[in-house]
Amino acid sequence: MECTGYLHGVKGCRLYYQTWLPEGTRRAVVVLVHGVGEHCGRYGRLVEALVQAGHAVAGYDMRGHGRSGGQRGHIDSWDDYRSDLGLFLDLVGRLFPGAPTFLYGHSQGSLVTLDYILRHPEGLRGAILSGTALEPAGAAAPPLLVLVARALSRLLPTFPLRVTLQGSCLSRDPEVARAYMEDPLNHWQRSVRWGTEGLKTIAWIKGRADDIRLPVLFLHGEMDPLVKAEGAKRFFEAVTFPDKAIRIYPGGLHEPHNDIQWEEVARDVIQWLDAHL
Repeated sequence: MECTGYLHGVKGCRLYYQTWLPEGTRRAVVVLVHGVGEHCGRYGRLVEALVQAGHAVAGYDMRGHGRSGGQRGHIDSWDDYRSDLGLFLDLVGRLFPGAPTFLYGHSQGSLVTLDYILRHPEGLRGAILSGTALEPAGAAAPPLLVLVARALSRLLPTFPLRVTLQGSCLSRDPEVARAYMEDPLNHWQRSVRWGTEGLKTIAWIKGRADDIRLPVLFLHGEMDPLVKAEGAKRFFEAVTFPDKAIRIYPGGLHEPHNDIQWEEVARDVIQWLDAHL
């Protein structure tokens, strides 16, 4: 069963959310934190597998994304993403009282998730990081646009830049690639302030791997052209918390849950969840 609604994020921003419920007893709830330029409705295969395994799933469109309010691809501060996630988790706690709660953060959502659990691990059972965005490659962060963003962030923080990502970078499944390019809820806008806030957050997270205090599972495509698998590997190796795991999918691109090996990914996620209940 699927339900939808809106909640108020920080600064009054209206945030769209969805929940997907299994039949019978809910074993846990998995909270989706999506990537840049997309929305929480793009995780259908993974959601279906999780629901069939008895897990509830909840996701929201970040500010400036999907059906939520805000300038497309803009934030004033990364604090806004963190605070919005906290408010959504509060709502999830009211909707699913007492349910073990896990985060599933993909790409930009992996940064929001890591930033959040490093500061607020309480109340969470663990986190899954997909396409961990700690080492952006050229297609995701063109050097010229990075320079422009740094130069303009203070003067014109909302100034939009266009970074078009091809669907073929996300998945080897041509239907997934096509659907991504044709989805009217996706966008390619990135404000200069979004760029500088993202870079600052990456730098902050990289220095705090040994502060992770939750079970973590990293998922990454070996051939991801947008964020390098080496970034996830290095961070994973630096995590000192003993309950950690990593899966690198041979030949995989940016979205493990949408690539041709998605069934293997879903099995890995469900097995990991089962082991942490």
